[in-house]
Amino acid sequence: MKISFISDTHGLHNSITLPKGDLLIHAGDVSNRGTRQGIEEFLTWFSQQDYKYKIFIAGNHDLFFERASDFEIKKLLPENVIYLNDNGIMIEGINIWGSPVQPWFYDWAFNRKRGEEIKKHWDLIPQNTDILITHGPPYKILDKTTSGENVGCEDLLSAINFVKPKIHVFGHIHEAYGIEELNGTKYINASVLNERYQIVNKPIEIVYP
Repeated sequence: MKISFISDTHGLHNSITLPKGDLLIHAGDVSNRGTRQGIEEFLTWFSQQDYKYKIFIAGNHDLFFERASDFEIKKLLPENVIYLNDNGIMIEGINIWGSPVQPWFYDWAFNRKRGEEIKKHWDLIPQNTDILITHGPPYKILDKTTSGENVGCEDLLSAINFVKPKIHVFGHIHEAYGIEELNGTKYINASVLNERYQIVNKPIEIVYP
């Protein structure tokens, strides 16, 4: 299966060129300010992409998804788009789990305090997860800001070391885009924008398995 990974499009999705593939995964921050209109525009675009499967999670900018009811969100979602929020889905034998939460970051969406509050979310990740999608990175893996600070989540890293997914994709820290392999897990920071919100990075492609 050909999988394309993107993240942090922040409303600039129309300017992105996607490769051909079977599964498209977006790791959050689909909009810039999280308005309903911005979300609707993204969903229209996302649903039209030429992939058999399309999965996304929300990010800290996507305020609509935190404020809206499950009914509102379900009503808005196109039939061919899968939205994950601390839940999972199996696609052609691949177990995929997604969560939008990240350590507290200003006054945005899906913020959780480090420690017990955020750990409750990571404890939900099933042990049979093959692909894990989160918005934020784990600690010291593709999480370094331009100031040189590692801002990833320690509790998320602990969960990954326990679950051992084959792939963990995220974004959030635009300037840390790239791929790193460690202890059998392929880590992907799929942010297509840089820290100045300019499109500079290409979608990341892999063939699974």
